[in-house]
Amino acid sequence: MASQSTRKKRALITLVLSAVATMGMLLSSEAVRADPSVSALEQQIDDAWNKLEPVLEQHNDTKEKLTAERKRLEGLKKQLDPLELELHVATARVGEFAAYLYTGGSTTELNALLSAKSPTDVTDQLVLLDQFSRIQQDKLSDVIAKRDDLTAKKKPIDDKITALAEAEKKLNDQAKTLNGQIKTLQDQVQKLYATTGGLGSLRPAPCPSTYPGGKAATAVQYACRQISKPYVWGADGPGSFDCSGLTMAAWKAAGISLPHNAKSQWNSVQHVSRANLRIGDLVFYYSDIHHVGMFVGNGWIVHASRAGVPIMMRKIDAAPIYGYGRPYGS
Repeated sequence: MASQSTRKKRALITLVLSAVATMGMLLSSEAVRADPSVSALEQQIDDAWNKLEPVLEQHNDTKEKLTAERKRLEGLKKQLDPLELELHVATARVGEFAAYLYTGGSTTELNALLSAKSPTDVTDQLVLLDQFSRIQQDKLSDVIAKRDDLTAKKKPIDDKITALAEAEKKLNDQAKTLNGQIKTLQDQVQKLYATTGGLGSLRPAPCPSTYPGGKAATAVQYACRQISKPYVWGADGPGSFDCSGLTMAAWKAAGISLPHNAKSQWNSVQHVSRANLRIGDLVFYYSDIHHVGMFVGNGWIVHASRAGVPIMMRKIDAAPIYGYGRPYGS
C-alpha cells in the first residue's frame, strides 16, 4: 500500500496536470476567439466593399436617371399648361355660345328674320351663326386632341419615375445593410490601427508627379488637393466624395462635365491604352466597372476608395483594371 505521503504527491501531480490541461483549453479557446489580423480584417472589408460599391454606383446612376426623367416631365407639363388654358378658354366660349342659344338665341334669330330685308339676309345670318358654332366646336376638338396627346406622353414618364423611385429605395435599403457590416469591420480595424501605426501615408509620392498643362492640370490638381478628405457615398464635394464624385468634381473644375457614376463615365470618355495614359486620365476597375480613380503619374492614382478610408494615393495595379479613359475636350 502506498504511504499517505505518496498519495498526497500523486494527488498534487493530478491537480497540477488537471490545471495545465484546463489552462491549455482556455488558451486554445482564447486563440479561437482572438481578433483576426489587420490584413484579414482589411480583406473582409475589401470583400464587403466590392459588394457594396456596385450598389452605390447603381444608386448614383438611378438617381441621375430619375432626375433626368423628372426634368422631362416638367418640360411636358410646361407644354401642357398653355394647352389646358386654351382648352379652358375655348370651353368657356362654347359654353357661352350654348347659353346664348338656349336663353336668347331663338329671339335673336327671330329678330334677324323679322328685320331681314330679303331672304338672302336671313340665310346669311343663320349661316354665320352655324359657322361660329362649328369653329368653336373645331377649336375645342383640336385643343382636346392636343391635351390628350400630351397626357398620353406624360403617363409612361410618370410610370417610369415611380419605378425608378422604387428601385432607388431598394438600393438605399441594400446600402444601409452593407454599410452596417462595413462599419462593424471598420471599427475593429481602427482599434488595431491605433497600435500599428495607422493607415500610413496618404500621399506617399508627388501628386501629380508632373504637371501636364491645360485642363488636365486643373483636374489633377483639384483631385490631389482632396487627399485626406473623407469618403462619403453619393457625395461630390466639396467636403467629401465617393469615387465617381471625386473624378466628376475634378473634371468639372476644368470645365468638363462627367456623370456621377463610374460605368457612365466609362461610356462618356475616349478610351485609351495604358501606353498612351496621361496624367489626369481616368482608370476604371473591376469587370462591372464599379470603381474609378485618376492617374497622377509614375504608376499612382488618387481615389476615394471606400467608407472609413480617406481620399488617398494608391498604386495603379492594386486592383483589377478594366480600362483607361480620357474625357473629351481635355
